[in-house]
Amino acid sequence: MCDQDTAADNDRYLSRRAFGAGVGAAGLMAMLPTPADARPLKSREVTVAMPDGSAEAYFVAPDAGRHPGVLVWPDIGGLRPAFRKMADRLAASGYAVLTVNAFYRSARPPYTQPGEAPDAPAIRERAMEYRKLLTPDAAAGDARAFIDFLDAQGEVDTARGIGTTGYCMGGPLVMQTAAARADRVRAGASFHGGGLATTAPDSPHLLIPQMKAGFLIAVAENDDGRTPEEKVRLRTAFDAAKLAAEIEVYPGTLHGWCPPDSRVYNEPQAERAWARLLALFERTLGAAA
Repeated sequence: MCDQDTAADNDRYLSRRAFGAGVGAAGLMAMLPTPADARPLKSREVTVAMPDGSAEAYFVAPDAGRHPGVLVWPDIGGLRPAFRKMADRLAASGYAVLTVNAFYRSARPPYTQPGEAPDAPAIRERAMEYRKLLTPDAAAGDARAFIDFLDAQGEVDTARGIGTTGYCMGGPLVMQTAAARADRVRAGASFHGGGLATTAPDSPHLLIPQMKAGFLIAVAENDDGRTPEEKVRLRTAFDAAKLAAEIEVYPGTLHGWCPPDSRVYNEPQAERAWARLLALFERTLGAAA
């Protein structure tokens, strides 16, 4: 996860690069390609009834037909324009996408100010406090509520499985979602997720026997350098459960490398991970209609 050690590692790299904290987020988001056969979209800001109140979320889907649902858990920067842009891109490939405010118990988006990077130290510090309320039980309850909401949308094909993706702190939430709603979740993807396979008694990887989903685990190189044993624990657990899982360390990447507004965005590797995500969804949820 984006803890102080990982953050310090990223900050040292950025300092060497003389890379500013507010680096061209709008320009980076504009770089996200659109599928050649992209569908016209319809989107709406929504409010979801939750176990502990209500949560803001962004829902987007192709403007016609019914499609597999996808639940997206953002990183510590929360629900923001970059993740709306990513949701639009995924929807353009044929999915009905709900991107959520996982911090609804603590704060309302946006969490950042203009020109402030989503992984800036002040944002990171606040978000880590918000994250404390997301206990495993709370995360499971949230997952059930968000998926119930998805299934109630007319654009979602409930005859097909659901996918879920998570970034940074969203990685463990993906695994908790796949276990809490094993009846619906058929695909899970974690991008630079942290704390997926620890020695703690409530480590997310201990939930793998409860899951029925195929997985993509895209690991940042510096995260792997600090906890190389996590990928081994994950591989052992997925193999024991006889679940397909693609677990890979992406060379040259730092924690936070996938969202286009991140200070350590790595476009070539983020694009490769995106292609693997679409392959996973096509294989487990069915080809997008």
